[in-house]
Amino acid sequence: MLEAREAVKKLHAYRPPLAGRQGLRLDFNESTIGCSPRVLAQLRSLDAETLARYPEREPLESEVGDFLGLDAAQVLLTNGGDEAIHLLCSTYLEPGDDAIIVVPTFAMYAIFAQAEGARLVQVLSGENFAFPLEEVLSRISERTRLIAVANPNNPTGVAVACDILLQVARAAPQAAVLVDEAYFEFHQETILNHPGRPSNLFVARTFSKAYGLAGLRLGILAGDSVQMAMVRRSTSPYNVNAVALAVLPEALRDQEYVKNYVAEVQHGRGLLERELRTLGLEYWSSRANFVLVRVGPAHTEFIQALRTRGILVRDRNSDPGCEGCVRLTVGSGEDMRTLIDALRGVIETINKRPEVRV
Repeated sequence: MLEAREAVKKLHAYRPPLAGRQGLRLDFNESTIGCSPRVLAQLRSLDAETLARYPEREPLESEVGDFLGLDAAQVLLTNGGDEAIHLLCSTYLEPGDDAIIVVPTFAMYAIFAQAEGARLVQVLSGENFAFPLEEVLSRISERTRLIAVANPNNPTGVAVACDILLQVARAAPQAAVLVDEAYFEFHQETILNHPGRPSNLFVARTFSKAYGLAGLRLGILAGDSVQMAMVRRSTSPYNVNAVALAVLPEALRDQEYVKNYVAEVQHGRGLLERELRTLGLEYWSSRANFVLVRVGPAHTEFIQALRTRGILVRDRNSDPGCEGCVRLTVGSGEDMRTLIDALRGVIETINKRPEVRV
């Protein structure tokens, strides 16, 4: 009888709550205004021949390399940021190797590492979700072959300084160290072009967030050219679809659109955080396009009350250290005004019930 590998059978399947997402979607950190009109125009111009041909990724990697200030050999286009993580795990992890992650964080680091048979080493974040440098360094051993850090982190929004990331990478030269910069545009700090970046450090980016292209599944993995040549060996030559490749140049060229949206999100993030303070809710100052807020025992009622008002937010209660927490995506100014008005009503209603007061 055919059976899956033991490592796969033991995996905890990640099933994001995608069903029934009607209303203002502030649950998955997507752009709330969508992609550039120039991208849409390019989409509408595609012909049948484009869809009939196998996609050619390499010319676009050269263009992305120019955009990032890297050689084409240092850049790999991926099927979203998830594939970048998957490829690093399949390239560098053997069964029994150690993979270190700081929790809470993005779920796919653990899933892809464990699928390769690696042993997961989870390090709990410090106070206020600070990066626990000394604890991470103490957990590095000769078995450590992967360290993944989201920067800024999801779901906390907390960022890690570049010098700390470099310390980690230098302490584990035998390990692939992934710095996942999915929310880079909102943070505006990167380790990608750091002059002291060691050859075992990789950077992932995505077009799903600030560029509004989550549906096209387009990401970037960048690193040392010698190491990237190894990663390419386990990559399908057709991993990025022709539609995503066709619109990528326009997405890169319309930086004004991205900058305007990022500025709107950063302003909205400030408005939301000020409102959360006014409402007396605990939250963590974010460097991304979302804010993590602790609602407490009433978090389920809080989420449902917002859904009733047509607003979807993400329950993070089950993440380590996030008991009673909810993640709120930050979008356009209009979206944030809608959310803030709803928050006031929801908190007022909940606080009328002493047994579930926030």
